[in-house]
Amino acid sequence: MKLRKAEAAVAKAEEKAERAAAQGGGGDGGKAAEIKLQKLEKKHKKDLEELQKKLGNEADKATRKATKLETEKGELEGELKEAKETIKDMKKKVASMGTMGEELEKLRERSAEADEMERQLKVNAAEVAELEQKYKDEQALRKKYWNMMEDMKGKIRVYARCRPMAKYELERGCQQAVRFVDETTIEINSAHGPKQFVYDAVFSPANTQEDVFEDTKNLMQSCLDGYNVCLFAYGQTGSGKTFTMTGSDAMPGVTPRGIRQLYGLIEQNSANLDVTVSTYFVELYNDGLVDLYWSLDHDARREQPPKLDIKLDAKKMVFIKNVTLRTAASADELLSLFDQGNANRHVGATAMNAESSRSHSIFAILIESYNKTTKKTATGKLSLVDLAGSERADKTGATADRLREAQNINKSLSALGDVISALSTNQKFIPYRNNKLTQLMQDSLGGNAKTLMFVNLSPADYNQEESLTSLMYAARVKLITNTADKNTDNEEIAKLKAIIRNLKAGGTGEIGGDEGDDGAEEEKA
Repeated sequence: MKLRKAEAAVAKAEEKAERAAAQGGGGDGGKAAEIKLQKLEKKHKKDLEELQKKLGNEADKATRKATKLETEKGELEGELKEAKETIKDMKKKVASMGTMGEELEKLRERSAEADEMERQLKVNAAEVAELEQKYKDEQALRKKYWNMMEDMKGKIRVYARCRPMAKYELERGCQQAVRFVDETTIEINSAHGPKQFVYDAVFSPANTQEDVFEDTKNLMQSCLDGYNVCLFAYGQTGSGKTFTMTGSDAMPGVTPRGIRQLYGLIEQNSANLDVTVSTYFVELYNDGLVDLYWSLDHDARREQPPKLDIKLDAKKMVFIKNVTLRTAASADELLSLFDQGNANRHVGATAMNAESSRSHSIFAILIESYNKTTKKTATGKLSLVDLAGSERADKTGATADRLREAQNINKSLSALGDVISALSTNQKFIPYRNNKLTQLMQDSLGGNAKTLMFVNLSPADYNQEESLTSLMYAARVKLITNTADKNTDNEEIAKLKAIIRNLKAGGTGEIGGDEGDDGAEEEKA
C-alpha cells in the first residue's frame, strides 16, 4: 500500500514539474522546481528502496512460512492417508469380528472336548495300568499253579532261551530264523515250513538274567526243604549255556544268583533251622571224571588224584565216591569255591566260540537242615549242570585235541539223547549206564529230582538245523516224569548217620548201611 502511495506522489510531482516548465519556460523558477523535484525523487526513491527492502523481507518470511505450511500439509496428508488405511483395516477387522466370535466359540467347544478327552484318557490309562497289573498278577499266579501242577505230575520244566546274533553271524549276513509267539511259544523255520514248540517259558534276546532267574528262584526253597533239585543247560556250542548258568560279574547267571538266594533263605529261617552247606565240583572231560576242588589242596605235579566213582545212595540220589567235599558258611565263600573250580575247567577256542567249554560240569550243593521244632533233618541237593555244546567239525574247525574233545562231547550227548528218548516213550529199560554223563544225571532225569532244563539256541538261519534239533530234544525232555520226594530223617537216624560219617573220617573203614547199599543200588540203576 505505501509503495503505491509513493509511486502516486512521484507521478504527481513529475506532473506538476512538467506544468511549471511549460508555464515558466525556464529561469530561476524552473531551476528551483527542478531541484525540488530532484529532492522529491531522491526522497521518494529512498522511501521506495526501503519499502522494497521491507517488502522483500516480508516476502521471504511469507515464502518460508508457505514452504513450512506446504511441508506440514504434506505430513498431514501422509498422516491422513495412514489414518484412512488404519480406519480401512479396522473396518475389515470389525467386519471379521463376527466370524472370529464364531471361531472363538468353536475353539471353546473344542477346548471343552479336549479337557473331557484328557480326563477320559487319564481314566483309561488308570484302567489300563490296573488291567496290566491284574494281568501280571494273573500270569504270576498261573505260573505258580502251573509249577505246582507240574511238580505234582513230576514233570521236568523246560525253559527255552534264545541269545542275540553273534558277531560271526552278523558278519555272515545271517537272517532271523526264530520268532517268539508268546511267553511260552517259540517258532522256528524248518525244511517243511515254520514249526512251533511250547515250553514252560520262552526267553527272547530282550530278556535279562533277572527275568530268567525270576522263574527259577522258587526251586532254591525246595533245596532247603530237602528236595533234590537239578538245573541244567543244553544246546549247541556257542548258544549261551555258560552265560545262562554262570554269567559274568556285571550280569550274573543262575548259579551265583541261586547261591545268594539260598543263603538269604537260610538267614530268614535261622531261628528254626540249623543248616550246613557243603559242595563238590566235577567235570566230565574226554569221558573221564575230574575233581575240580582236588587241585586246590594238592600238587597235581606230584600227586595223583583218587579215582572217582559214581554211586547211588539208598534213596537213589547220585553221589560221587572219593570226591572232595568243601563246606561253605556264607554265600561269598561258596561263590569263591565256584569261581576257583571254574578256573580249573577245560576250555578252548573254536571258530564258533572263543571260550568254548570242552567238558560237562556238575556243581553240586548239599544242604543239610535240622528243624529245631520237628527234630527232623532234611537233606537237599542242588545240581547245577553246564553241558558242553554239541558240535559239527565243519563249522567249528576242530582238529587234533579239539576234535577228540568234540567227539567225546557228542558221544555223551548222544547217550543222553538215548536216555531222554527211552524216558519220554516210557520204555522199561533206561540206558543210564551207557555213559558217565547219564549216570551223573540219573537222579535228575526220571529220578527223584525237581528238574529244570534250559534249552539255549541261536536265532540265525546259519544254525537253524542245530537249533531245531535242540528244540526237539527239549520237547522230549518235557515228556519225562520224575518222582520228587523230600529227603528227611528223624533225629535218631540223623545221629546214627553222623556217627558213621565221623567213623569214616577217623579212618576206621566204611561202616553202616548206607555204603553197603551203594553197590546194590548202583546195580539196580
